[in-house]
Amino acid sequence: MTERSNPLSRLIKATAKVEANELKATLLSFAFAFFIMMAYFILRPARDALSSDWTDEQLSWLWTSTFVFSALAVSVYGAVISRVRFKVIVPGVYVFFAISFAGFYVAGSTLGDNDFVNRIFYVWTSVFSLFHLSVFWTFMSGLYNKEQAKRLFSVIAVGAMAGAIAGPLFVTLYQEAIGELNMLLVSAALLLVPIPIIAKLDQLRSSELGNADAQGDLLRGNRLGTNPFAGFTLFVNNRYLLWIGLFILLYVVMNTFIYFELRKALGDFDREQRTLIWAQIDLAINILAVFTALFATGRLTTKFGMSKTLALIPFLMIGGWLVVAASPALATLIAVQIIRRAGNYAITRPGREILFTQVDSETRFKSKPVIDTVVYRGSDVATAWFYTKLVSAFGLGLAGIAIVGAVVAAAWVATAVHLGRMFEQMGTSDSENGSTE
Repeated sequence: MTERSNPLSRLIKATAKVEANELKATLLSFAFAFFIMMAYFILRPARDALSSDWTDEQLSWLWTSTFVFSALAVSVYGAVISRVRFKVIVPGVYVFFAISFAGFYVAGSTLGDNDFVNRIFYVWTSVFSLFHLSVFWTFMSGLYNKEQAKRLFSVIAVGAMAGAIAGPLFVTLYQEAIGELNMLLVSAALLLVPIPIIAKLDQLRSSELGNADAQGDLLRGNRLGTNPFAGFTLFVNNRYLLWIGLFILLYVVMNTFIYFELRKALGDFDREQRTLIWAQIDLAINILAVFTALFATGRLTTKFGMSKTLALIPFLMIGGWLVVAASPALATLIAVQIIRRAGNYAITRPGREILFTQVDSETRFKSKPVIDTVVYRGSDVATAWFYTKLVSAFGLGLAGIAIVGAVVAAAWVATAVHLGRMFEQMGTSDSENGSTE
């Protein structure tokens, strides 16, 4: 199919500012994102359906376990990336996770519905949910330069959202015919599809994209420093990265509060029904996110700047929480969840990834997984226990939690504005002296 007759090519060129020399790389990046996100969103409804089987305290302990495993995974990744050629690392991550989910299929076939295996699956899928996406966006932030990223990341994010639509849609349509356990094999197979795409994108980086000297030279023969814990050191010593960490912490508070309230409300349904409900929520979220990303995100970042782009969803969350406080019903909570997550996928996440185009390769490859995985999961743990204590100590219901959420969302707005200003100032100073501090 030629570029002119390809409907996807025409759609992308009509809705985004994609130059002719960028189209092939953008389409391949779109496909890369599609397959890894479809794989995850086939797994996600099954993971979330399990959460209603456990109490708040049990779930908080599982989130604590997720944080520990995330920290271990990032430490191992830091050791590997210091010693293994880059051309092996990125595809190796997806092969490794594909094998792990095939292993869960074997365990499920052998042991049946085992609670211990279910808990391990919940934790491992939660580690995977952030780690695989962090590796993807690390690759993307090294593939495109800052100017290209502002225009193209929203389009690439549409690929992720299309995969996030295809995954729950696939579950909704075929779970009964295929079976929940066999979905693990489908997901594992999808994770192997991007392997050849990765190598092709690296070729395009230095040819059609014109970024031969980009800092994110991911698949070349060079290696990074050998300290496996450098990512942690880089994070705590860099003010810019610390602000990104704070931004993520406040985002996670939004996520945790809504997630815990939703899984309580869905506890009256059986697990199969819960799986389908979570899949349908995911489907609605990602359909909305696709339209937002196609027609709004790229224009927001280029026209209004990073501060307003990053602050938009936090600002909407203030109003969303106040609506929930006034009408604390399941339908209202679901509506706020759909708006929040759709906005995250379409606007907040691409904006957050653009922030990493301002840092060097050592910082990007080593500190970004720390931020995306360890900081995120550490925030999960802190906010899960914070939520649990709020409910147990003060007896807060949904309305009370919503009031606390609105206050946190206001702090999130202020953090977003400041972080966006830092990004723009760094762009000016970097052109003069190359500093990322």
